[in-house]
Amino acid sequence: MARVKDLWWTSGEPKRKTKRHPDHGGNPKAARWLACWTAPDGRECTRAFPVKARAKKYAEDMEADARRGTYVEPAAARTTVREWCATWLAGYGTRRGTTVRQARVHVAQIEAEFGDLPLAAVRPSQVRSWCARLKEEGAAASYVYALHARLAQIMADAVHDGILVRSPCSRRTSPGAGKQRPYVATTAQVWALYDAMGERYRAAVLLAAFAGLRVAESCGLRVADVDFMRGVISPAVQYPDDELKTEVSRTPIPIPATLAAELSAQVATYPAETLLTNTWGQQLTPWTLERHVRSARAKVAGLPDGFRYHDLRHYFASLLIASGADVKTVQARLRHASAKTTLDTYAHLWPDRDESTRAAVEAVLVERAEQGRNQEEAR
Repeated sequence: MARVKDLWWTSGEPKRKTKRHPDHGGNPKAARWLACWTAPDGRECTRAFPVKARAKKYAEDMEADARRGTYVEPAAARTTVREWCATWLAGYGTRRGTTVRQARVHVAQIEAEFGDLPLAAVRPSQVRSWCARLKEEGAAASYVYALHARLAQIMADAVHDGILVRSPCSRRTSPGAGKQRPYVATTAQVWALYDAMGERYRAAVLLAAFAGLRVAESCGLRVADVDFMRGVISPAVQYPDDELKTEVSRTPIPIPATLAAELSAQVATYPAETLLTNTWGQQLTPWTLERHVRSARAKVAGLPDGFRYHDLRHYFASLLIASGADVKTVQARLRHASAKTTLDTYAHLWPDRDESTRAAVEAVLVERAEQGRNQEEAR
């Protein structure tokens, strides 16, 4: 039960002055009143206050929190965002290297804004202001959304660990991911980019534009993962040699004989363990590949400055949709986890159905009108 103890006097009768009393050499400015309460694990915890009323209220509040299940240790409540981020990153380090590196970049931004604040001192209004300022400074909407999601993840883990009562992040503080239609190159632009790339790197264009591989998947693709006879690419790893994140990403991709022959010629010309290699015959890195794409895109009329290797994957999706493939087929070839992802990104590429729906309604109305005329004539 919550109680308050007087540190200057003993609790028994008759009361006597303790060594903390100013008359016995104690500091008269020291906190006199000791708030005592029972933690959820049964331990008795204490904290000293200069005013009795404050000590009593604090002890009662702590026990009330223990009963509600929102109890936080006083020492833990003083944990700063920077201290918790260090602990959080240590536990996050079990994930793949690229994932951890990305998390460290996000955490650096979070620490720069909130690092010195105690976790409980971060307010939703501060989170919203931070996101708004990042956008004003020119950060992409998707990047601001990713930073907010990382902060929300870190705060949620602090709640789960019992050092924070509630997270300041929610849907109300979320800045929104921002929606933009992907740039889809024309077939002529894809072939122009293919021609502008160095001969060693042209196969990379084929892998993205006609098989839908992502940049890390293309750079990690091993010769052993391609069945040239059957025409099947079986993605298994991404650069440098990490397993793909999901089972869906490992879905085999059927490719035509012409593409299989092009990839086989690449292996014959530049033999190595991986299908794509750099000038020295080593595994091609995503950064090197993107650099070559940037250099080549400047030579292709109409391609925007922000055109990336990943945009070739959008061309692959548009090619399938234009051929009449349905949503589930496109989802399977792009290896999306759900059809929702496919529709959210490419719904605008499917043929307009306005005329077909208009015709369907018109047919019903015309049929009704004809029935009315027939009844009138029968009379």
